[in-house]
Amino acid sequence: MSTRSQLRFVQRVEQPSETDGDDERIAQVYRHSDGYPASVLRDLAQLKELLDATRAERGPAYTAATFVFLDKLSTVGFYLDGDPERTIDAAQPADLLEPSNIEHLDQPLFLLGHGVENPADGIHGDEEYLYVVELPTTNAFDEPAEWTVKVSGHSAFPRWDGPTDEAFEQATWQFEGALTVALDDLLAEPV
Repeated sequence: MSTRSQLRFVQRVEQPSETDGDDERIAQVYRHSDGYPASVLRDLAQLKELLDATRAERGPAYTAATFVFLDKLSTVGFYLDGDPERTIDAAQPADLLEPSNIEHLDQPLFLLGHGVENPADGIHGDEEYLYVVELPTTNAFDEPAEWTVKVSGHSAFPRWDGPTDEAFEQATWQFEGALTVALDDLLAEPV
């Protein structure tokens, strides 16, 4: 059974003094499966560790794209070994792009399971969890800084019959704080 979720990667951008307020960059990702906190928080921690080690964090859009890439990459392995009816003929990574090597597969997971969303559209309405990942406003060449996260309560926001475009504003958050603390607090709880 799928646990659907939406993740928003956000970064506040300070505007020059002649404009009013700060701007906010947002990239939003839909994740069809494994959207419960234990899974998403582990994946975010792994993503942050990789981006910190490679100094490759470049704001919400790049971070969201890398999140999707790593998630898809983790599922390709299901199709490389095992059952001949579900195995991809892949001697090299480029073989994954050859339709004749995968045409026998019915909707392979690594091609599905994620969407890049328009934040203005809100959510579909069948998600069970919402997440907000706030990236620091530092320069990519500065020392890596902590990410903060917000994790909604289970279905604690407008769903099918609600104003899903405002779901992130109306959500009830079970956790708000540093990713490292979220890992300790929420992963210690039974799922």
